Amino acid sequence: MRGKFITIEGTEGVGKTTNMAYVQQQLLAAGLSVIVTREPGGTTLGEKIRELLLDTRNNELVDDSELLMMFAARAQHIQQVIEPALHAGNWVLCDRFTDATYAYQGGGRGIDTDRIAMLETWVQGALRPDLILLLDVPVKTGLSRAKQRSAPDRFEQEQHAFFERVRQAYLDRANNDPQHYRIIDAAKPLEAVEEQIKQAMKDILSL
Repeated sequence: MRGKFITIEGTEGVGKTTNMAYVQQQLLAAGLSVIVTREPGGTTLGEKIRELLLDTRNNELVDDSELLMMFAARAQHIQQVIEPALHAGNWVLCDRFTDATYAYQGGGRGIDTDRIAMLETWVQGALRPDLILLLDVPVKTGLSRAKQRSAPDRFEQEQHAFFERVRQAYLDRANNDPQHYRIIDAAKPLEAVEEQIKQAMKDILSL
């Protein structure tokens, strides 16, 4: 039986790392085999592309190059990791996927979403996440958390307005696709966040 594909999405400082671990724990507790991965990245080539994308020295990178690099890493990721894992019956838990591209390159950079959709179809075929957990916090809160965590990468150096556009793009996608998206209020205390995630996963774990 083919496995399920779950992605964790959100802007900076929403707590993806902490909550990814909780989701993995829930899946393992249900007796499932889980592959945990991330985007951009997940493969040797993908991780090298990730380094280029996040490197603050690459401030000359144009928006189209950024978009194409995201999908180049994704193509490698899908063929090397995601599809083989799902085909083998594993569940795949991924830190960001194509919804992040719609949010960051579409909402944030202003790239036409029709162009993103074309690349999505070309690279992914019919592959889409079975469940998308959107961790949501106000931008000011998220950026404050991110600053406490580490030095800002190339994306984190963007202006506040950029992240407002990213957040709104995420929320628009979630509101337009309630079948696959679950919005998690990640500004609440961790226990409350975990309870929301647990409830959001009930349906997929009952399948």
